[in-house]
Amino acid sequence: MLLLKGAKIYPVVGDVLEEGMILVGDDGKIKEIGKEISAPDDAEILDLTDKVVIPGLIDCHSHLGIWGDGEGPSSYDGNESVDPITPQIRAIESANPLQSSFEAAREGGITTVQILPGSSNPIGGLGFVCKTYGNIIDEMTLKNPSALKGALGENPKRNHGQNRKQAPFTRMGIASLIRNYFYEAAEYGQRKEKAEVSGEPFCIDLKYESGLKVLKKEIPFRIHAHRQDDIVTAIRLCEELDIDYSIEHCTEGHLIAEYLGKKKVTAMVGPGLSAPQKTENARLTNINAAILNKAGVKVCLITDHPFLNCRYFLHYAAIAYKYGLPFEEAMKSITLYPAEALGIRDRVGSLEVGKDADFVVLGGEPFTLKGRVEATYIEGRCVWKRELY
Repeated sequence: MLLLKGAKIYPVVGDVLEEGMILVGDDGKIKEIGKEISAPDDAEILDLTDKVVIPGLIDCHSHLGIWGDGEGPSSYDGNESVDPITPQIRAIESANPLQSSFEAAREGGITTVQILPGSSNPIGGLGFVCKTYGNIIDEMTLKNPSALKGALGENPKRNHGQNRKQAPFTRMGIASLIRNYFYEAAEYGQRKEKAEVSGEPFCIDLKYESGLKVLKKEIPFRIHAHRQDDIVTAIRLCEELDIDYSIEHCTEGHLIAEYLGKKKVTAMVGPGLSAPQKTENARLTNINAAILNKAGVKVCLITDHPFLNCRYFLHYAAIAYKYGLPFEEAMKSITLYPAEALGIRDRVGSLEVGKDADFVVLGGEPFTLKGRVEATYIEGRCVWKRELY
């Protein structure tokens, strides 16, 4: 067993504990948390006096391990961009857990991540959720599949209309392909159900099985949309199809925040800490998260790694806090809210009894210069530690 003592603990759920204690069992779960804990005589003691402990960070939109970090174009495995509709592909089959990006995530305090296909296609494929430490991706995985990825706007237009001279050439073309796919998936589902009732043979089509999972609300549709009109189109489509969804990036969300609040949208906001890199990001602003939050939008900050290097995730939350996102909301935007959005709150997202002992040791208060990541723990095991110079 492991006993943490002496640290200031931000559980995210419940009161902050000054000089608190956490008891971690041999199974990697939190057994007790509080001011005074009696531990077995053989428990390992981790003295964190003058340190701060927060839950392991959760990045719910990343391309970790599938984008060729340090490996070059031969490992750019995030998009299967020949066909605009590729719901059958699975990000887990591109993810390399030994790629340097996974260590970068641990350095950044990220313990759980959702890895999604890229945004070349209107329908891009299935994502999954995993921990950031291990050698076998299947053993690291918490949920697979976790979502179906979609995309609107500039990326599908460029990758298909401009580069390949094939549909979609326009925003209305992208929307029509998405709508048509889900209508075809619904028809496929009806045929499948009829065959199951009658006992007739039926040929499984993985292309439509992914869409069926979304239509049955087994997984959400996570739809890339930067510009305000694309965000509205995403909502229109998802409401028409009656599917669960989130808006990925939501870069111009601040321009229509009141509308998004009324729709009770979950927005995966980011990446930040960079200048706009394409036309539809021209209105990127650090105040976006604060404006959305004030309007009632549930905000989860994201790295979109490698577009914001995941080792700087906590820095991004600090910038959002500096620009008006309340402290508690900034903390939840990288812990509890992503856990809820990914359907894994029972395991991660806060420091509570029964949850995985995923936590980060900081040198000082969160969102300050002293509050750098000093160590990252997953299920009670130290998986990254800063070398002191």
